[in-house]
Amino acid sequence: MTKATDKDRVWIFDTTLRDGEQSPGATMTHDEKLEIAGLLDEMGVDIIEAGFPIASEGDFKAVSEIAKNSVNSVICGLARANYADIDRCWEAVQHAGRPRIHTFIGTSPLHRAIPNLTQDEMADKIHETVTHARNLCDNVQWSPMDATRTEWDYLARVVEIAIKAGATTINIPDTVGYTAPVESADLIRRLIEDVPGADEVIFATHCHNDLGMATANSLAAVAGGARQIECTINGLGERAGNTALEEVVMAMKVRGDIMPYFTEIDTSKIMNISRRVATVSGFPVQFNKAIVGKNAFAHESGIHQDGMLKNPENFEIMRPEDVGLSGSSLPLGKHSGRAALRDKLGQLGVDVGDNQLKDIFVRFKELADRKKEVYDDDIIALVRAGEDPENDRLQIVSMKVLCGTGGPAESTVEMEVDGKEVIATEQGDGPVDATFRAIRAIHPNKARLQLYQVHAVTEGTDAQATVSVRLEEDGMIATGQSANTDTVVASAKAYVNALNRLLIRRDKAGPGADVREISYKDVT
Repeated sequence: MTKATDKDRVWIFDTTLRDGEQSPGATMTHDEKLEIAGLLDEMGVDIIEAGFPIASEGDFKAVSEIAKNSVNSVICGLARANYADIDRCWEAVQHAGRPRIHTFIGTSPLHRAIPNLTQDEMADKIHETVTHARNLCDNVQWSPMDATRTEWDYLARVVEIAIKAGATTINIPDTVGYTAPVESADLIRRLIEDVPGADEVIFATHCHNDLGMATANSLAAVAGGARQIECTINGLGERAGNTALEEVVMAMKVRGDIMPYFTEIDTSKIMNISRRVATVSGFPVQFNKAIVGKNAFAHESGIHQDGMLKNPENFEIMRPEDVGLSGSSLPLGKHSGRAALRDKLGQLGVDVGDNQLKDIFVRFKELADRKKEVYDDDIIALVRAGEDPENDRLQIVSMKVLCGTGGPAESTVEMEVDGKEVIATEQGDGPVDATFRAIRAIHPNKARLQLYQVHAVTEGTDAQATVSVRLEEDGMIATGQSANTDTVVASAKAYVNALNRLLIRRDKAGPGADVREISYKDVT
């Protein structure tokens, strides 16, 4: 394998605190900016664009404070092509151990019309402002905004002017996300080959994601000779966002065979900073986002879960530990298979035989059809509930409950009693009371309700409710439990479970028999 050299090094320029914060609604507080900057520095980001110092007093203070506290990263501030911006930028970043001034101007025909400058007037302005920045700081980055829509001859001309004026990094922004990978690579390649002095500077790429090609365009630019990628955590940024740091870094790490480049990023810190940026910016990460999305290392399909259990490489091209996760997840849902369910039961410390697994799997599938995701506690509840064994004398067949705002609830329950179907309809003070009355009408008994307890197994409106019922009859006590996404159904099944336990206890009890509590666990 060829040894990596400095020419293969790609510098990571993070602009989460500048371009990322420009996303509408993503404004961060002073302390949050300092915290994020510290995390970026710690994870090995080469250059942190800390803000736009002249934009506001708050931005200036944040950039200045970040500059003072930086340990390893170059701290950069953004400035438009005028002396006031550049001076204010230098005032903020000068405290850094390694400061940088980043100045820019729009060079495309559309952007030249904004300040109403001719090509020559803009060229003169670029020379003057880059020279001024270089007189203040020996690390100057220059960007021709909307470079990908700038005429080739003029772009080459102004890049040469900026290099001669002292710029050390030339950034080529795809400001509106217009370009495509083949164009991105070709543009950088041509500039390096044709512009005098291009071999003495670092070329950078700054891509927006308006057409969903920011990551591809950035990597293509690197293939064309760029050695700095401008990006943000989670792809945060204006409109559709910027190139996502985690995507380009992991792409080069995983596909080094075709992209023989490297960065100094500690990728194990990616998930932590991703979650923190999502929190402080108020921009949640989409579930299927590459690398950092909730589902990036999650597998629900039964075929995928079985393959993962046999060898994670079957369906994962990178280790979750490489980005800071403890491992992959096999969320249980309606697409999951027996292998994943058995594995989950094993993780939960539940050892089951094939027949019991088959029974649990049937009930698991029924639950999964009603829930988006089945959690660990849901599985435990399924196992504990035990559902009604086939030989139970009392079994619920169907239920229908009507509730009104101005009158009593009404419940119609159909049950099998010793193999015969019986139906009863009763009213009560609420749906549970009406249901219990209907069950008593079908199976008259003197059992006294000692305990009725409900708790949600998991969160959400589709959470399972686990109901516990304790009945006492003639000194005998039985407990029943059931779990269901419908609390009334869970209540009815728990009540019937307890009645079945009482019947079993009564059949077993004889003269002088020891009366003890019996629960659903004794017969499952």
